[in-house]
Amino acid sequence: MSQRQSQRRGIPRADMAPEIAAAVGFVSSLLRTRGCVSEQQLQVFSGALREALAEHYKHHWFPEKPFKGSGYRCIRINHKMDPLISKAASQIGLSIPQLYQLLPSELTLWVDPYEVSYRIGEDGSICVLYEATATKPVSSYGMLTCKNQMMLGRTSPSKNCIMTVSS
Repeated sequence: MSQRQSQRRGIPRADMAPEIAAAVGFVSSLLRTRGCVSEQQLQVFSGALREALAEHYKHHWFPEKPFKGSGYRCIRINHKMDPLISKAASQIGLSIPQLYQLLPSELTLWVDPYEVSYRIGEDGSICVLYEATATKPVSSYGMLTCKNQMMLGRTSPSKNCIMTVSS
C-alpha cells in the first residue's frame, strides 16, 4: 500500500514519531527537574504518554495540512489537567494533585506535523521545541517564536522563554 493510499484510509503515518518524541521528552523533562520522579518512573511515564499520544493522534494527523486538527492535538494544563498526561502519570502512581505540584499550572503544548511548540503561562512566549527541515507552509497565525525573535535581532527572548534544541 502506498503512503498516499494509507493517508486516505486514515492509517497513521510513521512520521509523527519525532513530534511525539519531542512532546514526550519535554513533559518528561519538566517532571525530571523537580527530582521527585525516578528515572525508571520517567521511562514508564514516557512510554505510556508516547502510546497515548500516538493513539489519540492517529486519525488526526495531516502532514499535508499541518494546522488542521491542531486544537485536537493540543496538550493543555489550565486549572484542569490534560487527560492524556494524567493517564500516563497514573501508570507510575502520580495523582492529579501531585501533577499540579510538579508541572506548570498553565501549559500549552502544540504537537503538529513538522513542529512542536509550547507556552508556559497565558502571557508567555511561544517557543519551538522541534521543527522539521521538511517543506512546510509558512505560519499564518503570525506569532513570534523564540527562534524568530532571535532572528529579528532581539538579544534575548521575551518573558520566560526556554529554548530547547531537538533533532
